[in-house]
Amino acid sequence: MRLDKLLSNMGFGSRKEVKVLLKGKAVTVDGEVVRDVAKHVDPELQVVNVYGERVHYQEFIYLMMNKPQGVISATEDKYDQTVIDLLDPFHAHFEPFPVGRLDKDTEGFLLITNDGQLTYNLLSPKKHVPKVYYAKIEGVVTEADIAVFSQGVTLEDGYHTKPGKLKILVSGEQSEIELEISEGKFHQVKRMFEAVDKKVVFLKRLSMGALELDPTIELGHYRELTSAELALLKPE
Repeated sequence: MRLDKLLSNMGFGSRKEVKVLLKGKAVTVDGEVVRDVAKHVDPELQVVNVYGERVHYQEFIYLMMNKPQGVISATEDKYDQTVIDLLDPFHAHFEPFPVGRLDKDTEGFLLITNDGQLTYNLLSPKKHVPKVYYAKIEGVVTEADIAVFSQGVTLEDGYHTKPGKLKILVSGEQSEIELEISEGKFHQVKRMFEAVDKKVVFLKRLSMGALELDPTIELGHYRELTSAELALLKPE
């Protein structure tokens, strides 16, 4: 990899700005000052320092966000704040994107990455990756609803969903439930409950695949995945 590309990818500025660093003798490779922007380096085998600090190269980033309401799951938008707007400059420069989407008024677990293959594996209908949601429902959720969801629900456009695992946490005029589904149709959870004459008034995603939302992450905040968490999403 070219040295200027490596440094640019790691947030040290544009290619032009990196060239200034090199001219200023701020960059060393294996202890030797390097001024050639086109020099090829192997970040796995060679030690690259900028102002004496080692550069730890990484190609991909994996972030777990607790998405707040009012923010949209997109990389950019003319009118609304996006989840990418919540990232610090270091993470944003990797040009990551949300894996799937949460509605603007839905909060909770959102994975953000620049790993296209992982994104495909998590979102492909063929993979059947489960997603678990917590919701407050206007109306009494019953055992009959559990039975209906277990067979799949026919939405207003005629689409019949795959089976969902519905669990009643609190039953009453405002019920509380958990729902596991393996699809990601537009407004799917809301539409599934509308199909049984009920309304979702609060929705939060708790998990995707084997990875659960870290309860210590406050709304609007995020952190990088640990190696153990990443292994849950990318099993060998």
